[in-house]
Formats: sequence, C-alpha cells, structure tokens
Amino acid sequence: MRRRFFVEEFENGAAVMRGEAAHHLSRVLRAERGQLYELSDGQSVWLARIDDVGRDSVEFALLERIPAHVPPLRISLLLAVVKFDRFEWALEKATELGVTRIVPLAAARSEKGLLAAAPKRAERWQKILLEASQQSRRVRLPLLETLTKPESAFAAKAEALRVLLSEAQEARPLRLVLAGQHHKAAILAIGPEGGWTDAEFSAARDARFQGASLGRLILRTETAVAAALASLNFALSQDE
Repeated sequence: MRRRFFVEEFENGAAVMRGEAAHHLSRVLRAERGQLYELSDGQSVWLARIDDVGRDSVEFALLERIPAHVPPLRISLLLAVVKFDRFEWALEKATELGVTRIVPLAAARSEKGLLAAAPKRAERWQKILLEASQQSRRVRLPLLETLTKPESAFAAKAEALRVLLSEAQEARPLRLVLAGQHHKAAILAIGPEGGWTDAEFSAARDARFQGASLGRLILRTETAVAAALASLNFALSQDE
C-alpha cells in the first residue's frame, strides 16, 4: 500500500511538498524521481509521481485521481487536558478513529501546570494529528482548536448528539444512550482524571449533554477516548 502525504494545494496537474515533510521524504525515506505516492490537499486525493527532489522541496506530477472516502459521521471530541504523554496518545488514536474536531479543555480539575504549558504544545499536537492522518490514510486532518473552558465548549451551537462521559450513578450505559440514534454528528466530552465538577455537570446539562458510562471499571482518559469513539463509530456509522 502506497504511503499518503498532505500538501497545501494541487495546481496545474502538479504539487510541491515543502518544509519538514519534504525533508522527511527526501532525506529519511530517500525519495527518488519516478516513485509513486498518494497526496491529499484536504479535499481530494491523487496518485502522484516524484518529478524532482530538491534540498527543501519535492515536486510531484499528478497522475490519477483516487476515490477519497470522507466518513459521513462528524465527531467533535472535547477532551480535558491530562498528562501530556496520555493526552497525546489520545490525540493520535482519536485521529485514527476519524474525529473531525478536537477541543482541548481547561477543566477545573486539570493540573494547572499542564494548562499553563498546553499552548506551547500546540505545534507538537498538530504534528501528531498530521502523522496520524497520514498513517490512517485520511483525506483531511481533524481541526485542533485552542484551549477552552468546558462551559464555553459545551455551549457551542451545533445540531448533534451530545454525550458526556461520567462516573455519576445516574449516568446511563453508553450503549443505551446510543441505541436507536441516527445522528450524523456527535459531540463527545471526556473529563480529567479527577472528574467533572458540579458546575461543569450543570453546564453540560444546560447544553443538552447526556451523561453516559463505559461501565464500572475506572478507565484512564486515553482508554476512555478509544473505547467511546469506537462505540460511536459502531453505533452511528452502520449504514456506510
């Protein structure tokens, strides 16, 4: 299977890859003229042939348009910031599982030191999304938004199924929340390891989020991300 890379644009039957991606392709993968790769500009995918390998750029000729699958289910992930190794693992797996949009949350019980350092990690997080999107052969990258307080993220207007993972006793099993649903958009909120505060629960309820549980076992944040997204994809994408 050919590797897929992202480029900024296609123009006049050609594309140019620059920057770190071009360096990786030319220096690490030792790209040569005539080699074939798949390229995406975020809208379409083409089979492309390397025409020239420069010091800081790789030039391609577009050969054939490739059918590109964009999942009809749009998932926004509202994810509280946790320890960065776990948070970044969750970003990678969420990308592989097809999320459309990721909003890092500055939850009340997130560690303050992590929240202070989070803006400096944005470039690294974007790189993780890029590499995971290429690996999973997505057509476009998920949108990564800036650090946001849960109350603001919950209140965003969007027609979607709204699910808040919760350990509260009244939270229904996620499988029951998803049963019989036919939404083409979903918003999934996952809190910090210390859990949501009463104020955050209240804001979520006001924004029509349904509390949902993944069972009696206590999961780490990154495990909950993978389990919940897989459940959403299974329940809401069965007609693909």
